[in-house]
Amino acid sequence: MPSTSTVDRPSNVSEALARGRLGVPSVIFFVLSAAAPLTVVAGVVTTGYGVIGVTGIPLAFLVVAAVLALFSVGYVAMSRRVENAGAFYAYISRGLGRPAGVGAAWVALIAYNALQVGLYGTIGVAAEPVLDRIFGGHPHWSIVALVAWALVGLLGLLRVDINGLVLAALLVAEIVVILVFDLGQLGNPADGQVSFSALSPDNLFVPGVGAVLVLAILGFVGFESAVVFSEESKDPKRTVPLATYLSVAIIAGLYALSSWTMTVAVGPDKIVAEAGEQSVGLIFNLAAAQLGDTAVTIGQVLFLTSVLAAMISFHNTTARYTFALGRERVLPAVFGQTSPRTGSPRAASLAQSVLGLLVILLYTVNGWDPVVQLFFWGGTTGGFGVLLLIATTSVAVIVYFVRHGGETLWKRAIAPGLATIALVVIIWLAVSNFANLLGVAPDSTLRWALPAVYPVAAALGVAWALVLRSNRPDTYARIGLGAASAAAAVRSAERQAPTPAGAEVSR
Repeated sequence: MPSTSTVDRPSNVSEALARGRLGVPSVIFFVLSAAAPLTVVAGVVTTGYGVIGVTGIPLAFLVVAAVLALFSVGYVAMSRRVENAGAFYAYISRGLGRPAGVGAAWVALIAYNALQVGLYGTIGVAAEPVLDRIFGGHPHWSIVALVAWALVGLLGLLRVDINGLVLAALLVAEIVVILVFDLGQLGNPADGQVSFSALSPDNLFVPGVGAVLVLAILGFVGFESAVVFSEESKDPKRTVPLATYLSVAIIAGLYALSSWTMTVAVGPDKIVAEAGEQSVGLIFNLAAAQLGDTAVTIGQVLFLTSVLAAMISFHNTTARYTFALGRERVLPAVFGQTSPRTGSPRAASLAQSVLGLLVILLYTVNGWDPVVQLFFWGGTTGGFGVLLLIATTSVAVIVYFVRHGGETLWKRAIAPGLATIALVVIIWLAVSNFANLLGVAPDSTLRWALPAVYPVAAALGVAWALVLRSNRPDTYARIGLGAASAAAAVRSAERQAPTPAGAEVSR
């Protein structure tokens, strides 16, 4: 009886994300939710005023927005050529080579997981005033974190458009309350007059400007994730550029307005002292005086949902990075599987949930500070990793277009070149001010150990890529191909499959 040979073909269902489910609004909701507007306004802005002592923060947001808009010119131009849920990983692979791409992938996994898991450290604090008002008390932070963890994990297994609807509801309410707070602050200026001094360059370009610029760029982290959802967008060539540019513009306008109106209400000469004393409570105390307790309660509820929305967004982003690496076999193939029913990256999402659970339990058992040692350190370190990826991607875009041509000189060289210079300066300032960003002593080991994680991870990623090139050349050849990698695997399997006895070989 003649034997037959078959090739195990990857399933189009199990190795592809669900296409056509996200339009421009849905992608913007994912991006803005990752930026966590109310969390930034209530936490990052007040920290900048109170700790760094520079009053030019509103202008800093506009300066950073200009840099990221320049970066986005080349970024979205490349998105029309490369459609991949791996985003930075794919772009760097195609521009600077596969080893550099895998190194970037390792950096991205650490950075986005730090941002995602770090949020579990602050959800308990965000929930405290809400639970106190409702129940007259609150449970241990870890209980709140575990409830949030279960909700985020469940949503991560559902259809991506369902996640988008949840984020839409949370985000719209969040932005509305920020604008209401801003109007309240603007309508009640200190000393009876509106001051524009916080928008003056003289109040930004002072000692401490480096820390302020880094703090501002951390507020934008998430804007780059529009590309991560390109494979699930209805029209990626239109959706990704629009979502990216609109997100930068909306984030910049909202943050600059809110941080400026805060100085108007308190007074530019008093904002540093008041922010240092009241911290996160400043914006809610202003709202209580200007708008009443009901507005404060609504704001506190939305502060809680802001953290939750950021968790959902970063969970989806991280899972898709892991999926992209699994699909191309850079990580184990199981991570490249999607749910046949929902199209979500099931295994990658579950892995992210397991990591979150382990971190929550580890911090609980050891009694570590969840706010400082998890949220603040994790968020700062994760944001720095994303900054490194943005700068590297900017270089990769230039190299890619030098090799492949296309696009105008502005898109392929001038804009990304200017962005690269500005981003390198910001990275240098970030490294110089990392102790201040972490809130530790200048001689603390953390001051260099945390940023050093990334070059080590990148080096290990490059080494792994070289191992793949030597031992698994077919896998190495698939790096950066995205959805096309499954087809490449089929062709490779067909070439390697033995020819059935008696069969003719077609040429």
